[in-house]
Amino acid sequence: MRLANTTTVAFRALRRNKLRSLLTALGIIIGVGAVIAMVSIGNGAKSQIESQVASLGQNIVQVFPGNLTMGGMRSGWGSASTLTVEDAEAISREVANIDGLSMEVRDRQQVLANGLNWNTQVLGESPDYPYIRNWPLVAGAMFSDPEVRTMGKVAVIGKTVADQLFPNSAPLGETLRIRNIPFKIVGVLGPKGFNLFGQDQDDVVLIPYTSHMRRVSRRTNLSGILVQAASADSCTTVQQDITTLLTERRRGREPDFTVRSQVELAETANESSKTMRILLLAIACVSLFVGGIGVMNIMLVSVTERTREIGIRLAVGAHGADVLRQFLAEAVILSSLGGVLGILFGIGLARGVNIFLGWPVLISTLWIGVSFGVSAMVGIVFGFFPAWKAAQLDPIEALRYE
Repeated sequence: MRLANTTTVAFRALRRNKLRSLLTALGIIIGVGAVIAMVSIGNGAKSQIESQVASLGQNIVQVFPGNLTMGGMRSGWGSASTLTVEDAEAISREVANIDGLSMEVRDRQQVLANGLNWNTQVLGESPDYPYIRNWPLVAGAMFSDPEVRTMGKVAVIGKTVADQLFPNSAPLGETLRIRNIPFKIVGVLGPKGFNLFGQDQDDVVLIPYTSHMRRVSRRTNLSGILVQAASADSCTTVQQDITTLLTERRRGREPDFTVRSQVELAETANESSKTMRILLLAIACVSLFVGGIGVMNIMLVSVTERTREIGIRLAVGAHGADVLRQFLAEAVILSSLGGVLGILFGIGLARGVNIFLGWPVLISTLWIGVSFGVSAMVGIVFGFFPAWKAAQLDPIEALRYE
């Protein structure tokens, strides 16, 4: 029996029991749809994490305050900062393959301007900060090295601060008061959005780190050091060199700092969502397996119901291989149609999640092809045993079957 005839007969057999065929394909539809939807949601979450990590800048290495032991008392990560300006200057001077460095002092302050006030994050930074963070200004310019050396009272503000304090006017050139100290606004940062931890990156005021340390917070140490490696390949080397340099500067004391690269931050962020993606994909695969069991069950029922028909075909000259191909074709067609409908269902489900829940989704054409191929394979794997059982029927016994 040729392939065209086999396919025609298979379609005819499936059309005789339309409702049963649809219900059988429903398991495949749900399984394939779940795979497409879950992979799309997982890819969307991964893409969002990657974009958030990229928003930190390119080839970033960050130095944080680490554990501290003082007088026999041990404190946890970030409990105190012993990072100094001299540490940052040593990194800039002695570590190779560095393209930019910014000394950081972080604090939250109530700021006032234009008759309004707003509690925001005030960052003391170096002039390289926007370059390192890949953060362009939409108005004005970043403060300069001379303004850092002279503890200049100048500020660059983020979009959120600009919207809150200057809702109906341009902030450039206006005065912003921090702890009642007037700072002239010399620049406005472009919108950046939220970071990995759900914090609004645009809710920020940048001032020279010297002004922050001497005028605002009265601190003697830095909150952190932001370093940009010259290339992605040199990130690991720069990280190791910074660790070695700062360890040597401690002269045998326990390290009180932590050095993290952007690669590590990305891996940590992706790891948190990787487990959930695997779990969701496993559930979807289980649904697909259950759908395959349903195909096998219905095909076995079909073989039982059509035993007499099989006997007649074998009696008039059909071979066992012809019967096997026919029932196998029915199973493959049934699962493949379920796969096509499942793909459409999965795409619609993913779009619905994006529209109604606002979750990012990224539909993969690769997984669409894989899902269709798997659905056809399910038909072959789970349809083979019923087809083989039909092919092994004895024609005489089949004709006697009632």
